[in-house]
Amino acid sequence: MSRKKKGINAERELIHLFWKSDWMPIRVAGSGSAPIPCPDIIASNGKRNLAIECKASKNSKLYVNKEDVDQLIDFCSRFGAECWFGVRFDRTEWLFLPIEHLEAKRTKFLINMDVAKEKGLRFNDLITKDL
Repeated sequence: MSRKKKGINAERELIHLFWKSDWMPIRVAGSGSAPIPCPDIIASNGKRNLAIECKASKNSKLYVNKEDVDQLIDFCSRFGAECWFGVRFDRTEWLFLPIEHLEAKRTKFLINMDVAKEKGLRFNDLITKDL
């Protein structure tokens, strides 16, 4: 399966999880190639708005371009949404990390599976999180 197809399937899986939990999710098709900042998924329950950049990987580490992080921050500040990175490593559940849990490298950010498991929120914890 291509990397693009794997990412699309992961995003669709997450959309269904939100929908089954009475949230209204929207997948932004082509979000990585849009001329304006936009996340992969926007979800709301009427009280909270989440903007999620989704990543799926067969490896235990994945890298995110700093530009993607900057665009998510920009979108969230303009839209009034919480910033989250949703990561799904092969044979694991979805984990959600705020930007401060991404490890800054020279030109990218690193998301390590062990750190994601330790510091990330599981789906049910994300949607029931009290702010």
